[in-house]
Amino acid sequence: MNIGLVAHDAKKILMQNFAIAYRGILSKHDIYATGTTGRLIEEVTNLSVHKYLAGHLGGEQQLASQIEHNEIDMVIFLRDPLSPKSHEPDVNTVIHLCDTYNIPFATNLATAE
Repeated sequence: MNIGLVAHDAKKILMQNFAIAYRGILSKHDIYATGTTGRLIEEVTNLSVHKYLAGHLGGEQQLASQIEHNEIDMVIFLRDPLSPKSHEPDVNTVIHLCDTYNIPFATNLATAE
C-alpha cells in the first residue's frame, strides 16, 4: 500500500509521534511525504520515505498527481485549521481528488488511527 503523509508546521511533531507509534504498520508500506515531513519521519523512525518537494513548493501538487494516477492508496494530512496557508488551493485539490477517487483521507489523529 502507498501511504501519503503530510503535516502542516504546527502538526509536524504530532506526525512524528504518530509515525513512531505506528512504525510497525508503516514499515510494511511505501511512504510518500512532503519534504520536511518526510525528513522528520525518517529521522525518528529510520523508515525509508519517498520525499516530494516541500508542500508550499509544490509537494502537495506532486501528491495530487500520484492520486490522479492511482498511485496512492490513502492519505494522512494533519492540517492546522487555525493557520491560513498560501497554498490552500493545493490542499483543497488533494481533498477533492481523494473524494473523487475514493481514497481514504484523514485530517486529524483520531481519523488517522
